[in-house]
Amino acid sequence: MKTTQRFLAFLAVLAAPLWVSSAAQTPDRLTGKKHEYLAFVGTYTTKTTSKGIYAFRYDAKAGKLTPIGVAAETQDPSFVVAHPSGKYLYAVNEAGKSSMVSAFALDAHGGTLTLLNQLPALGEDPCYISLDRSGKYILVANYTSGNIVVFPILADGKLGEHTALVQNAGTLGPNKERQEGPHAHWIETTPDNRFVLSVDLGIDEVLIYKFDASKGTLGPSDPAFVKLAGGTGPRHLTIAPNKKFAYSVDELNSTVTVFSFDAGKAALTALQTISTLPQGTTGRNDTAEIAVHPSGKFLYASNRGHDTIALFHVDAASGKLTAGGEFSIEGKEPRNFAIDPSGDFLLAADQLSDKIVIFRINPATGELTATGQSVEVPSPVDIAFVTAK
Repeated sequence: MKTTQRFLAFLAVLAAPLWVSSAAQTPDRLTGKKHEYLAFVGTYTTKTTSKGIYAFRYDAKAGKLTPIGVAAETQDPSFVVAHPSGKYLYAVNEAGKSSMVSAFALDAHGGTLTLLNQLPALGEDPCYISLDRSGKYILVANYTSGNIVVFPILADGKLGEHTALVQNAGTLGPNKERQEGPHAHWIETTPDNRFVLSVDLGIDEVLIYKFDASKGTLGPSDPAFVKLAGGTGPRHLTIAPNKKFAYSVDELNSTVTVFSFDAGKAALTALQTISTLPQGTTGRNDTAEIAVHPSGKFLYASNRGHDTIALFHVDAASGKLTAGGEFSIEGKEPRNFAIDPSGDFLLAADQLSDKIVIFRINPATGELTATGQSVEVPSPVDIAFVTAK
């Protein structure tokens, strides 16, 4: 479908005051110089014992989590993201037609959160939230309704009225049960903050938009998308530290797709598809999370069903992957995992085991070794780190 035709479904609406603070730092770039952090864990509260967002103290030198308690009681805060200033935390409330996006003031001393405001998510079941690189905007992917939204962050940390709203549209994949409509599953800006990439499981595409960081609006890009094989079901995407390659974890066929990445156009070209499972594996499996190690040498992807973290070695020249083995997460359903700010540990959120398990990363091989440390937290989904004060 031509770019102009695909963009008929596009709607971007300016709405709110622009960010006026100069306190924002580059998002998602923790220095690792300190070793004391706070870790905030998003959870599911429906049909579980969870109360909302949980806080922990995290010692990156020892790879140890110490519980603080419930930081904020809120409904189904599945994904959370901390502002680079360390003053605010934002969450999606994944609650069907009642879904919201929440802004919290963050106490970096005590680990508590105070609700600033909530706005409707403008879609159903938001499953991912991120910040643009300036720290001025929140980007949200609504899974069930298959749309993406941009909200401005006001000077007091609250969320303003949306500046962009886009309904994903395209050819549905062949999986009748999971691909009955568009399903936006991930959204982030590119490292230069000039484009937004959105992964859609329902239409087997990574969509590409121009991003105006002065207005928070989205516009058509050329190319407008990259198409994956039918039934792939891409879920999340990550860009390599060298910004030359990108990787999607594909939920429906348990693979990772390797792309070359042209930063000038935000264009993606598929290079390789590789399984996250050992050869001959049978039974149900859904991949979930993906991350490249800060060194750029290793890539990890989580398997739900097989209940492992798959390790891949990254070829620095080609970006292609070689399987490095699978490691048990010592629990069930690793919906999310996070590499800690030091790069020395990986924390696996075992959703159906109600715990987070900590693994040491071998800096030479990337292999994971359980440290014997874990903490209980009901239905964990996402982990966000903030430097403690």
